[in-house]
Amino acid sequence: MQLWTDLEQVPPGFGPSVVTIGNFDGVHRGHQAVLDRILRLARSDAASAVAVTFHPHPAAVHRPESAPELITGLEDRLALMERTGLDATLLVSYTLDFAAQTPEEFVARYLVDGLRARTVVVGHDVRFGKQNAGTLATMVELGGQHGFEVVAIEDVGDSVAEGDGHQRWSSTAVRALLAEGDVDQAADVLGRPHLVRGTVVHGDARGREMGFPTANLGDITGLVPADGVYAGWLRRGTAATCASLAGPDHDRATASGAGLGQEEILPAAISVGTNPTFDGVERRVEAYVLDRTDLDLYDQTVVLEFVAHLRPTLRFDGMEPLIAQMNDDVARARKILRP
Repeated sequence: MQLWTDLEQVPPGFGPSVVTIGNFDGVHRGHQAVLDRILRLARSDAASAVAVTFHPHPAAVHRPESAPELITGLEDRLALMERTGLDATLLVSYTLDFAAQTPEEFVARYLVDGLRARTVVVGHDVRFGKQNAGTLATMVELGGQHGFEVVAIEDVGDSVAEGDGHQRWSSTAVRALLAEGDVDQAADVLGRPHLVRGTVVHGDARGREMGFPTANLGDITGLVPADGVYAGWLRRGTAATCASLAGPDHDRATASGAGLGQEEILPAAISVGTNPTFDGVERRVEAYVLDRTDLDLYDQTVVLEFVAHLRPTLRFDGMEPLIAQMNDDVARARKILRP
């Protein structure tokens, strides 16, 4: 996938293209269906499939006090988009100046002159241009003026929990599920386990003292789910990216002898919370790689994938009951990850 961060990077004569526009936070199954649609349209029309997306999120510019926390960091969002087979992504720097363009100016500059769009795929609720004045009707009208077709797609969705009925696959639904710690249902909407990325930093070393050395994450990108203990995967190495890049049938076995030069995927018990047993106040994300005490992960970038919620965060009366519970957590995580 070609990645452009400015229209000037688009090669001269590029196109024709089939284009879609969106934030694609989480790149969930609804997003995947849209991107698959533009891919099929592009392939049938000898065109290039292109997504236009934004960074930062527009809400972070217009209403930073209430902007949603992003499900995925930028690096993982782009990697997930690449996995869909897109030919190119135009990453637009979202600023107030960009937002001040009229709908006509945006379409002419980006879709017509920049990407030579033959087809534009949007949702029925699309909004674009200054003060979100552009609507689906606006896009259709501009398409008629500039010679591109507009394809409007219906919401793509399904039930995110048995008995809930029809629910749209959406970033909002994923955020709500993660806020509840329901990583299993979040994975159903995402089409893969939810992930966060961070750099391993030094902690209090209490886990090592108890026989469970943990990797503590700093500089985290991605939405951290509710406090609790989870079964999941720790991915490290130069190829450490999101699970979907390997496909659904990816072998989760630990890579023999893997190091920084290749990716290693390790089963883990993941803790999110403040360590109330020790009167902690700082919320932390840390992972114990099952049955491994020999790992040196300090200063490495790792990805944590959340597979199943094991229990809420609890306060224990001393080390002994805590260690007993940790042994139980590890046993349950092992059973889930290595059935």
